[in-house]
Amino acid sequence: MKAGSLVRVREDVGRIFDLGEDLTIGIEEEFQILEGSSLDMANRFDDLKAAGDRMFGEPLVVGELIQSEVEINTGVHTTFSAAREDMRLRRATLAQAAQSLGLTLCSTGVHPFSKWEDQRFIETPHYQRVVEKLRYVAWTNNTFGLHVHVGVKGADRAVALSDSFRSLLPVLLALSASSPFFEGRETGLHSTRAQVFIRSFPRCGIPDIYGDWAGYAEYAQFLFDMECADDATEIWWTIRTHHTYGTLEIRVADAQPSWEDSMAVAGLTVALVAMLMDRYDATGSLPVHEGRFIEENRWRALRGGLDGRLIDLDRRVELPATEVVRALIDEAATAAARLGLERELAGVERLLTHGNSAQRQLRMLGDGLSIDEIHRAMVAETMATARHETASKRVDS
Repeated sequence: MKAGSLVRVREDVGRIFDLGEDLTIGIEEEFQILEGSSLDMANRFDDLKAAGDRMFGEPLVVGELIQSEVEINTGVHTTFSAAREDMRLRRATLAQAAQSLGLTLCSTGVHPFSKWEDQRFIETPHYQRVVEKLRYVAWTNNTFGLHVHVGVKGADRAVALSDSFRSLLPVLLALSASSPFFEGRETGLHSTRAQVFIRSFPRCGIPDIYGDWAGYAEYAQFLFDMECADDATEIWWTIRTHHTYGTLEIRVADAQPSWEDSMAVAGLTVALVAMLMDRYDATGSLPVHEGRFIEENRWRALRGGLDGRLIDLDRRVELPATEVVRALIDEAATAAARLGLERELAGVERLLTHGNSAQRQLRMLGDGLSIDEIHRAMVAETMATARHETASKRVDS
């Protein structure tokens, strides 16, 4: 029997949430490692990790599935401003480490032209198991995301928040869409990443409604006992109750080339969790929609992004995606003000007014730029963080 089955999800993992803390914050960003001249993906993770960790003065870089991908994670913070500054310093150090090796970085949902056949897998036991299990699905998954962790105290409360937040996932996907090009062509999608990753991986996409911790724990325990998953990281939903950190991990967003855009999306995510938390604590319940309805909005979000229309699932009417996002900003304003997130909500409004990454890239295409030229512009946005001074140690939480 595998190690995962020795963990009793209902008791052992539930206790992590019951002893947890509300509204702690952690942010994860994934980057393409690129050759400095061609901007093709480069299998240089080990070199970049060594340089980045050395520059930062402590571990900076985390490996992902392929050697041409790198991830940076903030520490655990009690304020968003601390998490924001932590990520700024980490991005800056990572960019400068890449430059020192003749490499560069990009943070969009997919690389627009590199071939998956040219990417090598990272040599860790965990990811080697993933590759062995998933085969072609893992081979072709060259995708890059933005993940936000928000602490929630109480196991039943965490599931209630997750059940309700499911309906908001397509809105965040539309807002964050950054991947309209793939395999050298325009795909007709604003988030190609969402199609490549969410529709390919098992236990991915919009989770079911579980109602309480016991309902969720029964399913997770089934996965472990039946050896469907070795551990909870193989539950790849776009929102999940994280078994180690006692957080809601919201995983729906495309990676963002602009650090300011990334923090805007992350800040809105935190504000929405806090908003639902306030409602649940006041009333003991939250609105929940069946997955089949949310899936229609998920498709609309990845297809049309902020240019498209989303469905108000309560009123059963279509609305412009930008209008839906603005309504959420208004709903979350009180919670955002309490958490000092006004700057982040202003950043969301800037995205709605001037366009998110997918819209900007598609406008460039309409202006006659090639996909290669557009990719260079996204690399420049990503590397702009390198102008900031690096730090020798992590920001205190």
